[in-house]
Amino acid sequence: MELAYIPSPSTGVVHLGPIPLRGYAFCIIIGVFVAVWLGNKRWVARGGQPGTVADIAVWAVPFGLVGGRLYHVITDYQLYFGEGRNWVDAFKIWEGGLGIWGAIALGAVGAWIGCRLRGIPLPAWADALAPGIAVAQAFGRWGNWFNQELYGRATDVPWALEISDGPNRVAGTYHPTFLYESLWCLGVAALVIWADRRFKLGHGRAFALYVAAYCVGRSWIEYMRVDEAHHVLGLRLNVWTAIVVFVAAVAYLILSARLRPGREEIVEPVRSTPEGKDAAGAPADQKSATSDKADKAEKSEKPVKAVKPKKADAAAADEEPADEKPEAKKL
Repeated sequence: MELAYIPSPSTGVVHLGPIPLRGYAFCIIIGVFVAVWLGNKRWVARGGQPGTVADIAVWAVPFGLVGGRLYHVITDYQLYFGEGRNWVDAFKIWEGGLGIWGAIALGAVGAWIGCRLRGIPLPAWADALAPGIAVAQAFGRWGNWFNQELYGRATDVPWALEISDGPNRVAGTYHPTFLYESLWCLGVAALVIWADRRFKLGHGRAFALYVAAYCVGRSWIEYMRVDEAHHVLGLRLNVWTAIVVFVAAVAYLILSARLRPGREEIVEPVRSTPEGKDAAGAPADQKSATSDKADKAEKSEKPVKAVKPKKADAAAADEEPADEKPEAKKL
């Protein structure tokens, strides 16, 4: 007899009039907002400007969604292409199917574009956002709960997940791998925040720590899942991906610490006023012209004092020497 279990929602969609509210999309949206909020707080604490994280996220999020979907469709192409499949379903992102590996990879490309436009280093921005990304994943995994997907092996533990009959699934109780990964991601976020405060991680090392720690949890959680997946040498494809990415992240941590120790002193340059303008924004040449006019006006308003000649000089000027008059008449 099953004493306890985690029930699954009967539907993943709630209709608000004609508008469908999908639980999967709702979880992702909440995760994005929390990631930007937390990233902004960390960015400002490191000396950045408020709003910069959100400005760059405008580039990173769309790229990340496209990358996540591409990775899922490419690695699980049998779900969308082949006999009895409809390739149009590959575009139905609301039905689930985002690969975090592709989301991070292509999202980094979008973030790089945004950072270039703002003139800030991508590693510093990634360090500020790293814990927020982990928290966003923790929220996003609950979208799998709404869709009753990506669960683990059958079990009768008290926290087992109840799954109902449906396409490609059999009713029963299974390991809630979505919950395991959600809790793991929260732990990764806490680890990165603690390590960043303790060791002053910089130059992308906080982000690398997030990647390495996530890969450790993803490898064993992925091993528990029973959904259809490609296998290489007896291991699921995502397990191999986690191993490769983990090695790359650890290598980056070691090399970065040796080549660029410490943390960036300046993460975002202060926007200086354009050349030729004063602090108030007025053109400098206009300001100098105005000053010249004011100076001239000030000079013109000063009374001109007449210089009175001395009496002796005036008398001498009126009298001409007697001996010089005849010569003047001869000329």
